[in-house]
Amino acid sequence: MTPFTELTAVAMPLLRDNIDTDAIIPSREMKSVSKTGLADGLFAGWRYLSVGGRDRNPDFILNDPAFAAAQILLGGANFGCGSSREHAAWALAEYGFRAIVAPSFNPIFRGNCVRNGIVPVELPADIIAMIAAAVVAKPDIALPTVNLANGWVGMPDGRAWPFALEEEARTMLLEGLDAIELTLKQATRIVAFRDHDRALRPWVYL
Repeated sequence: MTPFTELTAVAMPLLRDNIDTDAIIPSREMKSVSKTGLADGLFAGWRYLSVGGRDRNPDFILNDPAFAAAQILLGGANFGCGSSREHAAWALAEYGFRAIVAPSFNPIFRGNCVRNGIVPVELPADIIAMIAAAVVAKPDIALPTVNLANGWVGMPDGRAWPFALEEEARTMLLEGLDAIELTLKQATRIVAFRDHDRALRPWVYL
């Protein structure tokens, strides 16, 4: 994964509560078992005028040229609820989203974001609404900034709000590690434990 330290980018406001994984990537759009080929189906039920079609809905914000290259998504509460399909995070990541700012996340979806290089940022709904209003007023300006290294979201005028992320998730995102690579950071300790255990119980290793 690509390490994430700080990102200043266009943010797309989609302030709907309970956006579930079927809305993020409908099951009909999951035509492969890999992490590629899913971006076109992202938000397909809202993004296109007909089921299975590709005629764009001009009223959906992702089709607005001002937000087409957004890398930050501003969402509502309980973002990523519904099924545990990891395809939802895959589709968001492949499209180009690197951070989602929401009041709360479904825990499984939140974990899937971390494992796929997307920073799940929790901020109060009123602050997100304030950021969204600024974004809509100036859609051609890259804002806000998500700083994972120091744990804050900031605006060009100097306003900033802290957010917390557990240390394991923070390490994975800052260093661009998947779960296996994170485990291998402890390789020296793992080998030492194995060697110690082998000395105590050699018959186990026969």
